[in-house]
Amino acid sequence: MSAAPNIRLHSARPPLDARPLEKRVGLIILATDHTSEPDFQRMVASDRIGVYVARIPYANPTTPENLRKMQPSLTAGAALILPDEPLDAICYSCTSASVVIGDAEIEAAVQAAKPGVPVVTPPMAGVRGLKALGARTISILTPYTVETSRPMAAYFSGHGFEIASFTCLGFEDDREMARIAPKSLVDLARDAMAPQADALFVSCTALR
Repeated sequence: MSAAPNIRLHSARPPLDARPLEKRVGLIILATDHTSEPDFQRMVASDRIGVYVARIPYANPTTPENLRKMQPSLTAGAALILPDEPLDAICYSCTSASVVIGDAEIEAAVQAAKPGVPVVTPPMAGVRGLKALGARTISILTPYTVETSRPMAAYFSGHGFEIASFTCLGFEDDREMARIAPKSLVDLARDAMAPQADALFVSCTALR
C-alpha cells in the first residue's frame, strides 16, 4: 500500500462571486409533472439564470378538490428552494390549481417561506399577456373536464374578459395531458378559436 499523500492547504483563498448565477428563479411543480421542468430550462437557457425546482404532493384525478389540496404544501415547497437564500421570482406551475386556489392565496403561501419574493402563476401571466395584446374577447381551450374548466372561465371573466367560446378535452389525468401530441393541439386550437375572439388562451402547463 502506498503512503498517504501529503495534502497541502493552499495559502490563498480564491475570490467568490456574489452568486453562482446572476438570477434565481424558483419553480414549484406537481409531483406528477412531466413538462414544466424541461420547458423552463429551455425557455431560460442561459449561463446567467438558474431554475431551481421543488415538487409538491399531488394525486390524480384532476378535479377542483384535488387541485385545492396542494395549497397547504406550497409554503413547504417554497422553503425547500435554496433555503435561506433570496430568489428573484417563484412560479407555481399549475394553471388549473391557480384558478381554484387563487393568486393572492398562492402568493401568501409562498411568501410565508420566501418573504417579498415576486410570485407568478400561469393564469396571472396569461391575463397580463392578453391585456398587453389589447385582447378583450377571448376563446379558451383546456385539456380538463367541464367541472375543472368552470373555475377557469370564472377567473378570466372576473378579470374583465368576454369569453366568446370555451372548449375542453375531458382529460382527468395530467400525465395523459402531457402526452397529447403538439400537432394535434395546433389543430384543436384552430377549432377552438371563435371568429370574434381577439386571442386564444390555451391552458395547462402539462401541455407540450
